[in-house]
Amino acid sequence: MQHFYDGQIRRYVTQMVRLMSNFSYKDSQDNLVTVPVMYGDITRQVGSILRDNSENKLPSVPRMGVYIGGLETDNTRISDSSFVSKKHIREQKYNADTQTYEGIQGKNYTVERLHPTPYILNLNVDLWTSNTDQKLQLMEQILVLFNPTLEIQTTDNYIDWTSLTTVSISNINFSSRTIPVGTESEIDVSSMAFTVPIYISPPVKVKKLGVITNIIASIHDESKGTIEVDLSTPQLDAWDDSIVIGRVDRNGNETYEASNNTNVTTISYENQGVYVEGNSIQLIYKGKVGTVDWRTLFEAMPGTYEPGVSQIHLRRLDYQDVEYSIVGTFSLNPLDETKISVNWDGDSLPDNTVITGPAGDRSNVDYIIDPATTGTSALNLSSTTPRVLILNPIGDIVNEDGPDTWKNQDGTDFVAQANDIIEWDGTNWHVVFDASANDSSTDVVYITNLTTSKQYRWNNSEWLLSVDGEYPRGTWRLAL
Repeated sequence: MQHFYDGQIRRYVTQMVRLMSNFSYKDSQDNLVTVPVMYGDITRQVGSILRDNSENKLPSVPRMGVYIGGLETDNTRISDSSFVSKKHIREQKYNADTQTYEGIQGKNYTVERLHPTPYILNLNVDLWTSNTDQKLQLMEQILVLFNPTLEIQTTDNYIDWTSLTTVSISNINFSSRTIPVGTESEIDVSSMAFTVPIYISPPVKVKKLGVITNIIASIHDESKGTIEVDLSTPQLDAWDDSIVIGRVDRNGNETYEASNNTNVTTISYENQGVYVEGNSIQLIYKGKVGTVDWRTLFEAMPGTYEPGVSQIHLRRLDYQDVEYSIVGTFSLNPLDETKISVNWDGDSLPDNTVITGPAGDRSNVDYIIDPATTGTSALNLSSTTPRVLILNPIGDIVNEDGPDTWKNQDGTDFVAQANDIIEWDGTNWHVVFDASANDSSTDVVYITNLTTSKQYRWNNSEWLLSVDGEYPRGTWRLAL
């Protein structure tokens, strides 16, 4: 066993000294004099110093001395020695710079305590007096406190389950003198014996609070097993456990797409999901967005929330059912604690796809527009060569005269389909990504809109937001 020492018995002696302190007697001049208390079992060196290295100097009286009279096992209080008590502790956050406690949760711990060993501690208190009147004054003040016991507390530690105990008088020896006294000037000593039931505890194990925050439970596939359908229906419930991601529809609005998972169900704290919109994330609880503040979640999670350091991890699937994780550091919105602001780690996002065009190779677009409502006047074609993702078709191969705003510089019509990516080379428009020719491709295409800094991916039928959208329970987690 490794060495340890916590001064447990010493604390009981110290409390006994404090218990006997501040008693006083009234002298012949009606002055109140406080009686000093000392630890009785002093060393020879200390005793020599108190006597000024002289055998002729007597200790002053009155005074009290406290010392240990005995220590024995209390078999009546022995219980299961293998019992372990676990206590989960959540501290209030302490600001070392201002040396004050803040009104939020700090560090979290789990404390494992082994059952302590019970003992009976016998303490003696010797009362030295020079006359009977001093002794009676002091004993009357002391004895009235024990009716029959007096409770003491050795520590104010919240997790110390042995801090409280009682002190009771077991014996009183009124005087050390014999009758008749005679002419000797021996100091009269009155002894009081006290009994204190105590516990001696082994060291506790303190570790970082461990709380399960994400459960992934394997659900048996009934199409391949023998589980009764009446008793288990994971396939019927699997839709609620799917990863949901955003997409852009024909009108430029964001909707969502589900990717079903039939064999795995996932669980988050209180079954909450998250809704991601750009760099802002809100909690989803019971189908409602933004009804629960993030601070409540932080206090229930292990670790300590650190603005700009704590991370959020999102798990999602691409259309080929390949799973990857998106990571970002976040800070709580000071104006609305139902939102956190996220700084996404660019390395965790999928790499954009390089698309070759007449103006060069690029992996992004400048704009996403609806050509039916937006013309080229906002694109500054005279000085730039923009690359644009269009949401609706431009022109038609059977139409001999298409929209003038989208004609080439020589007046010829330009034709492109919805979801195509087009690029201006200075004189003509070109289709650099043909959506109709990529409706069955096995390659995932990612691009970023430079105007909004949002990333999109092509799923062979439409462009989807690669991060934004709803992430249900189990598809996200926090790392505080």
